[in-house]
Amino acid sequence: ILLTLALAFLLGMFIFTIYRKTFSGVMYSKNFGVSLVMLSMVTSFIILPITSNLTLSLGMVGALSIVRFRTAVKDPMDLVFLFWAIAEGILCGASLLPLALLGCPILGIFLLVFANHQQKDNPYLIIVRLMDGELEQKIEGYIRSEVKKMQLKSKTVTGEAGTEVIYEIRPKDNDSAFVNRISGMQGVESAVMVSYDGNYAA
Repeated sequence: ILLTLALAFLLGMFIFTIYRKTFSGVMYSKNFGVSLVMLSMVTSFIILPITSNLTLSLGMVGALSIVRFRTAVKDPMDLVFLFWAIAEGILCGASLLPLALLGCPILGIFLLVFANHQQKDNPYLIIVRLMDGELEQKIEGYIRSEVKKMQLKSKTVTGEAGTEVIYEIRPKDNDSAFVNRISGMQGVESAVMVSYDGNYAA
């Protein structure tokens, strides 16, 4: 039992480390990372008696069926990590140690590679406030020449001449220096660039 829990703890810490390195959401939650470790250990602890007693396993399945998780999972990737922790706990509790030890690093490497690839092509939002709406075409042309891809997401006209435009862009090599040049242009009130992945991230 102690060896199983110790292995579940180590694999849970590995999952927690991968989660911390690949996290790209709005707010990092340390409690969620700790819950991944505990979920792996608790699952393995539950599986241990199930594998040795048929009557207890049936009762445990019935007990688990009435448990309802109320915590909302906002990021689909969080759900992937939850299932990963549960799967490792099941493998440890069922004494399928070779599969647990082999599968964990393979999944971890895949997630690291996938996360790094995603970060290289992250979309951004650039919000430009113009004091003169006639500058919109000039600003749009300049931004288009500085980025790989651009798409108008929103346009708001306030007052007599004030205009706010929001573009979704993909910068070249994550270069953001052009935002400084835009904000220094005459007639531009402000220019803001934020990371965007379904939520405002920074």
